[in-house]
Amino acid sequence: MRLIFILCLISNFALAQKSYQKNYFDDGKIESAGWIENGKRVKYWRTYHSNGKLKAEGHYSKGQRTKFWKLYKSDGSKESEGHFQNDKKTKWWIFYNSKGIVIHKCQLKDSKKNGYCLMYKNKKLTSAVKYSLGKKIKEWTDFRSFKKENRLRDLQ
Repeated sequence: MRLIFILCLISNFALAQKSYQKNYFDDGKIESAGWIENGKRVKYWRTYHSNGKLKAEGHYSKGQRTKFWKLYKSDGSKESEGHFQNDKKTKWWIFYNSKGIVIHKCQLKDSKKNGYCLMYKNKKLTSAVKYSLGKKIKEWTDFRSFKKENRLRDLQ
């Protein structure tokens, strides 16, 4: 009976091949932590700067970043946040200064600017640029002309 139980445990472990993994820097501080399945990162992961501060957190699928991610500077402040698809930035990404204030927002596709990029200063929109697959199409330096030429629902 014991032998059958042990064989069942071994076969279940061999089939699943899913485990929680922690990696460390040479000095013993944590470098990353998350799930591994069939040798690839899956589910939720966190990575850290060498000073111990959080560097990034988000999801993996079959070794590629996917879904929503947050990226942090080495001082611990948020640098940016947005979505990945197949390990490439996509949809809206928001970028922050060291005080956590939004400095710009960009629509991305395959990690290239594709759509609008909105720049802010003192929490106010200062300019907007429209891109197509990384190439600049047009720039606006005042909100009135931007609003006049664009449908605001395009910003969603």
